[in-house]
Order: sequence, then structure tokens, then C-alpha cells
Amino acid sequence: MDNELKPFWQRFFDFNWKFGLFLIFLFCIPRFVLVLEANATGNYGYIGLVMLASALAPYLFLTKSGRVNIGMVPTNRYGWLLTAFLGGLAVSLLLHFLGQVFYGNTYENWYVYIGKSYKIPSQIDQKSKLILFAVMAVTGMTFSPVGEELFFRGIVHSSFAKSIGDSKASLVDSTAFAFTHISHFGLIFLDGQWTLLTIPALVWVVSMFLVSMLFFFFKKYSGSVLGAIVCHSAFNLGMIYAIFYLL
Repeated sequence: MDNELKPFWQRFFDFNWKFGLFLIFLFCIPRFVLVLEANATGNYGYIGLVMLASALAPYLFLTKSGRVNIGMVPTNRYGWLLTAFLGGLAVSLLLHFLGQVFYGNTYENWYVYIGKSYKIPSQIDQKSKLILFAVMAVTGMTFSPVGEELFFRGIVHSSFAKSIGDSKASLVDSTAFAFTHISHFGLIFLDGQWTLLTIPALVWVVSMFLVSMLFFFFKKYSGSVLGAIVCHSAFNLGMIYAIFYLL
């Protein structure tokens, strides 16, 4: 069987857990720092570059057969893709209602804090709001799901799976995904200072871990990483809808 890694990278790595760990450190730590910086400055321009780099990782490191092995293949399991979309949307809205029940419209509510990055004007007419929602929805349903799923459920998951199997690898990539998202909510920048919201952050991390496992579930049963991307896209759609219209 062909080696998953391109010849250049074969000089330094085998396609195994060590390579997966290398990727997590290489991509997740800079991303964590950049997101925190964006939350403090309000400049989110570099986050798109992070997602682009994540999406390009399989092309940078893997051969064509390697990309096939990580699930970058078409699928005709349309029923699973539809289920993935509905599942992601439902879980996202459930997370909104949990945030409302426990924290209301305070910054301890994950969607409230994340929503501040959307910079929705306090005085905005419905037509303008719909246009802004559409722009944010299209962006949120493409860049992040494609970049994160090709990275976490694609190349990272498969490198660990080569060493420890699919089930344990899913625990690893889900853990990395969850803790990376503390930079989005949990460690928040408010009134000029950083605050760790211990309990809300814990709820958020556990939620992101479980959502990540759901993404892998749909990758597995759709037979393609596209299942994870579709589920993730729907999750983001639900989150953006909740931020614009339910908060």
C-alpha cells in the first residue's frame, strides 16, 4: 500500500500518532493564540487564514492515496448526509436552549459571547439583518467546517487511527477539537481583561467534545469526511441563526 505521506515528509515521520501530535501542536497552538488575539482586538481577519491552512493540510502533507485514506472521497449515501445536516442543526439549537436556561443573555452564555464577534449593530432593520445573517451563514458553513473537518476528522484522526484504531483516535481528535475551542469561549476577554469562566467553559468543552464525536459518527456512516463537513455546517448554521434571531 502506498505511503500516505508525501516523500518529503517521509524523511521525518511515519503516518502514525507522532505525526498526528505534530499536527496538533503545529496548527492548534497558533490558532488558539490567534483567536484569543482576535477576541481582544476585534480583528478576525487571520482566522480565515487559519481555516484555509487547516483545509490545505491534507494537500500539503498527503499523497492522493493518503487523502483517499482519510476519507476525502465522494459518497452516495445521501440519507446519511441529510441525517447529518438535521443532526448538526438540532444539536446546535439544543446548545442554544441550554445556554439560555442556565445563563440567559449574559456573557456566560457561549452563543452570546461568540455573537459579539459578529458585530451586529444594535439598530438594524430586518432586511439588513437578513443580508448580514446570510453573509455570516455562508461563511460559517464553509470555511470553518471544511477546514476543521479535513484537519481534525481527516488527517489528524487518521494518523492516530493508524496507531490506536478509529474509536480511540476519535477520542483524541475530539479532545483536541474541544480544548482548541476554549479560545472561542471559556477564556473570554471582557472589559479589558481576561477571565476564565470555569463552569461555563467546562460545559462548553464537554459540548464541543460530544459534537466532535457526532461529526466523526457521520463521517463513518456516510463513508466520507463530507458527512462530518455537512454536520458541522448545519451546526454552525444553527448557531448563527440562534445568535441573530433567538438571543
